[in-house]
Amino acid sequence: MTQEIGPDDLDLARWIRAGDTVIVGQGCGEPLALTEALAQQRAALGGCRVFLGPSFAGTFRPEHGDHLAFAGYGASGSNQALARAGLLDILPAHYSALPALFAEGRCPADVVLLLLGGAPGRFSLGMGVDYQLEAARRARVVIAEWNPHVPETPGSALPPDIRIDVLLRSERAPAMLRPAALGEVEAAIARHVAALVPDGATLELGIGALPDAILATLTGHRDLGLHSGMIGDGVVALVEAGALTNAQKPIDRGVSIGGLLFGTRRLFDFAQRNPALKLMPPAYTHGHQVLRQLPRFTAINSAIEADLTGQVNGESLGGVYLGAVGGQVDFLRGAAAASGGRSIIALPATAKGGTVSRIVARLGDATVTSLRSDMDAIVTEYGVADLRGLTLAARTRRMIAIAAPQFREELERAVGR
Repeated sequence: MTQEIGPDDLDLARWIRAGDTVIVGQGCGEPLALTEALAQQRAALGGCRVFLGPSFAGTFRPEHGDHLAFAGYGASGSNQALARAGLLDILPAHYSALPALFAEGRCPADVVLLLLGGAPGRFSLGMGVDYQLEAARRARVVIAEWNPHVPETPGSALPPDIRIDVLLRSERAPAMLRPAALGEVEAAIARHVAALVPDGATLELGIGALPDAILATLTGHRDLGLHSGMIGDGVVALVEAGALTNAQKPIDRGVSIGGLLFGTRRLFDFAQRNPALKLMPPAYTHGHQVLRQLPRFTAINSAIEADLTGQVNGESLGGVYLGAVGGQVDFLRGAAAASGGRSIIALPATAKGGTVSRIVARLGDATVTSLRSDMDAIVTEYGVADLRGLTLAARTRRMIAIAAPQFREELERAVGR
């Protein structure tokens, strides 16, 4: 039987034991009243481990490492502060693999903190359908924050087999991912990417300034579809422009498919009981057998750096974890299996005000997120390196051509040209 509590009854030590692993809702699905209580009450819990996905609210900070240990599958958002402090233990797994790791007990889940919308009898996960469901099925305790500001997004109904042990009513505004500032570099990259996207393509995009810029550049396209791990505010603008209709998809015709809502109130209101949008679990959003059914599936992702052979590092730099394996490889390989599919890695040619090249002779941390054998096209503001069917020598020439001009001679020297 579910125990309903108020804010004054939120003593987490009643349910969380020393040594427990606590799984926390990610992104906009973070249950803020619960996570803030976890941070505030950490000393009384005797030491526990918190598993995080991308975080936007900055709830957990390095000083909380005095009583909490942190793990996660990436360092997106405010998790970067934990990673830079050496406090984030990384699980290097494909996003599609996470549900099975929890279902099989390979990743522990003693307590799960969920964010819910809807109403009793029709609770909705609202912000995302992810690995938390499998974690909740194995957890000793599931604590849910019920919040009327969470949209009832189609596909996100709480499965009937998920037991809610404790239910807290909250009025907190959800965590939000606000649109990133766009500059000339992002606009130039977006124009190159847009030229690779045909009308009728089904899109997958990640988060950040580049995906936002790319979506803004696609408003003149027609009959685009969406099948993505996450959905952001830029999708709303694409729908309003008449560019995103999902009309040509052979499956889920007329419906945008995503796993997570990463955006603002504009996106949440758009998702509210919207029959043209549906949230699905990772097995569907990232599943190879699903993606291959989408002609012209176009996966657009980013990276920290890329080498001259087409290897991509999307995870770490200088020994600090900055990104994630995430779904990049899932989508690259799904696009390769789809008829007319394309996979695109888009990144600025430089970092640190143009003083560091992100096109490198060798990956700095020897971290290879995506293999050169899986690579299709890499795009910077200087152009497109289409690597399909090219030898290593030809790839090197293409990659140097999209590097920033001030680094091209240095790259040529590095390969003995």
